[in-house]
Amino acid sequence: MTEPALPPLPPRRPPGPKAQASMVFRRKLNWVYGGYALAFLLFVVALAMLERWGLSRQHIGFIFLAAPMVLYAVIGVMCRTTDATEYYVAGRRVPAIYNGMATAADWMSAASFIGMAGTLYLTGYDGLAFILGWTGGYCLVALLLAPYLRKFGQFTIPDFLGARYDGNLTRLIGLGATILCSFIYVVAQIYGVGLITTRLTSIASFEVGVFLGLGGILVCSFLGGMKAVTWTQVAQYIVLVVAYMVPVVWLSVKQTGNPIPQVAYGYQLQKVSEAEQRLKVDPKELEVIEVYATRAKALEERMRDVPGAMARDRAAAQQRVDALKRAEAPQREIQAAERVLAALPRTEAEAKAAWARERAALLERAKPLGGMPDHAAQFAGDPNGSPEEQQQYTEARRNFLALVFCLMVGTAGLPHILTRYYTTPSVKEARESVSWSLLFILLLYITAPALAVMVKFEIFTHVVGLPFDALPAWVANWHKVDPALMSVTDVNGDGFLQLGEITLGGDIIVLATPEIAGLPFVISGMVAAGGLAAALSTADGLLLTIANALSHDLYFKVVKPEVSTGRRVVMSKLLLLLVAGGAAFLAAQRPANILFLVSAAFSLAASALFPVLVLGVFWRRANGWGAASGMVAGLAVTFWYLASTHPWLRGLFGVTSPVELWWGIQPISAGVFGVPVGFLVTIVVSLLTPRPSPKTETMVEALRYPRS
Repeated sequence: MTEPALPPLPPRRPPGPKAQASMVFRRKLNWVYGGYALAFLLFVVALAMLERWGLSRQHIGFIFLAAPMVLYAVIGVMCRTTDATEYYVAGRRVPAIYNGMATAADWMSAASFIGMAGTLYLTGYDGLAFILGWTGGYCLVALLLAPYLRKFGQFTIPDFLGARYDGNLTRLIGLGATILCSFIYVVAQIYGVGLITTRLTSIASFEVGVFLGLGGILVCSFLGGMKAVTWTQVAQYIVLVVAYMVPVVWLSVKQTGNPIPQVAYGYQLQKVSEAEQRLKVDPKELEVIEVYATRAKALEERMRDVPGAMARDRAAAQQRVDALKRAEAPQREIQAAERVLAALPRTEAEAKAAWARERAALLERAKPLGGMPDHAAQFAGDPNGSPEEQQQYTEARRNFLALVFCLMVGTAGLPHILTRYYTTPSVKEARESVSWSLLFILLLYITAPALAVMVKFEIFTHVVGLPFDALPAWVANWHKVDPALMSVTDVNGDGFLQLGEITLGGDIIVLATPEIAGLPFVISGMVAAGGLAAALSTADGLLLTIANALSHDLYFKVVKPEVSTGRRVVMSKLLLLLVAGGAAFLAAQRPANILFLVSAAFSLAASALFPVLVLGVFWRRANGWGAASGMVAGLAVTFWYLASTHPWLRGLFGVTSPVELWWGIQPISAGVFGVPVGFLVTIVVSLLTPRPSPKTETMVEALRYPRS
């Protein structure tokens, strides 16, 4: 018995004009960015050859600063537009893989590129909370928000809130939250730009470096909006991933002979642990610890008689100035002595606060390994030790989990990241784009722990123990950039460097890696260019998010709805300039370290936006009164906790009451309190007030089933 013949397959329908245009567009992108990556590698090789032939470091630094800036500016000029859809969402035609690269660059901020490995270097295991939180956040984005926001099809996050919650109240509160968290975040990026620019060009003034880098930010975003920023960010991702990976692979080969840093990580971690145990019992290290403890005790004595100590300090400083003037010393020495005199505390309260801070820093330095924990130790304290050690262990574990939570939820609430998924052609590609984003981000994040361990091995074995007159040049170079980031002091006076005598800020670990490893300066320039690309890409996205929210959600949606599209785009560009100038001015004041600023932005975004976005998608009963109340309550709790517990903010707002940590949670994880408050208040107020309109409930039901 023969089998019945199967019916012939229908002829495959040829792709339509729109699909054909999309395929041509993607092939063009592949050629353009493939050629760009090859050109960048050839550019680095050419500079390496020129360095061997005598090209100075200063010229190499200027080239690495200028060449990428010119390229980004060319992309910005080529993508200039006044069309609203192109300016706000890049025409909604960015393919998933390229949107993933742009999102990764937008995400790979100065904190990630510059600060991640440095945080792991200083905190060891605890620093892994950043990697777990930031990567885990993209799972929340993919599952809970990205496809639904793309299906909604608007321009901004406040746009979604205004339409979903039936009114401008939620739009305006969402606008305020968007500006607040984005502005804090962009200040951190511009600070990073200033740091890198200063190092690349050897400019003496950090403030000049900040405003010089600001020009590079503006040329990428001013003319073409999201269209220009998107294609610039793809180019910037290629630069930053190459810049990050090359020195790490080189360092891995140098130390272990293995070109895969992630594999070398385990071997080097074991060696670092052995070096840590050796340094803990080293007699010279113990001498340094004793000196710090003695200085801390002396400060404690001074604090018992603050007026007398102030008078003695002022008299000694004045005598120093008078003696220099009588001896007709050089003017720079006299001016330095006068600055010391002028910097002395003017009131007892100022003196007591300054000495308390100095004493706390000395007590921290009067610990083994310069105050750093053992790199492989999971948490501080001991679960089987004394009651104090058990409590320390419990609080360390609690803070680790709280930070992971805040960073995950904050990632899913950051407006400049969520807006990126408005730019894909379809809901399906929005989902795919999140996967590509996570892949491109992981490429760096799984490398950062290995880099931290290898740099620590290099310093422990090849820097510590050297005579002060034989220290490598990178120590002096980075001291010129910022003494707070890199300094060494012969505390015990033996002429040799101990680990406890090094002050090393986490923000320079990545940038200084090539010099620490003894690599050619061209690699240092390439790494700095990568860090600059990371900071510029994120700053571009953040500034554009703030300016677009103000021009679209405030000016167009609330103040003047009849305004033309062209006028709206012009308004966005003007606001972009104003916001950028304000952020640069604040960054020049060096308000706090990069990592704290970024983490504060995450906590604020998590508490203000994440609850109302998720409930807006998955709960039809959520209404405008609930959302407005939830955003205000979550934001207020988080901001109050930050302002009352973080030293810089306490000083800014004049808080003098004792610090009271809730359950021992550090201010960096303040969002752990704001997020549940935001959810709870939104739900309770929504249930106590009228239901949303039938039209809104129908829209929410449609949003929950996104299709491509």
